[in-house]
Amino acid sequence: MMLLISLVLALVPLLGIAWILLYGSITTVDGLFMSLILLTMSGVFALNVLLEFRKGKRTTASPRGTGARGAAAGAGTSSADGLVQRGTVRTVEFFESHVGQPNKSIVVLSNGSNSSRTLVLDGDVRNALPVGRMVEVTLRKDAGNTVLLKVSYS
Repeated sequence: MMLLISLVLALVPLLGIAWILLYGSITTVDGLFMSLILLTMSGVFALNVLLEFRKGKRTTASPRGTGARGAAAGAGTSSADGLVQRGTVRTVEFFESHVGQPNKSIVVLSNGSNSSRTLVLDGDVRNALPVGRMVEVTLRKDAGNTVLLKVSYS
């Protein structure tokens, strides 16, 4: 639907340019600048048509799912409390965000030599997840944010 609307909005300014050319006011300053403005509007909507077309083509051609890579990384299990992840804490990095945004901690959990998972959690979890310890964390995803609910040490 958005593709069709953008296509119509890309063609309407071209009709305005045809009207300016038809009545001969292209040689005036007003006609020139109005033509440039209409061409810009048409170009923006045409770019939107192109991007929407490519997005639709990409999503129908290759549906994204959890393939072999998601299974190899050891995706977490769900419980009644939330998403459960297990592993040894490799690194914990803390980043302060701008005012009004939650601070983030990036945690890397490892389940052996090759498989590891990166978790982006809200808040400072450096004290809750010591590096080198085997942990089982329970997470909750809430409005795009991941919150640490519970930590169990092994």
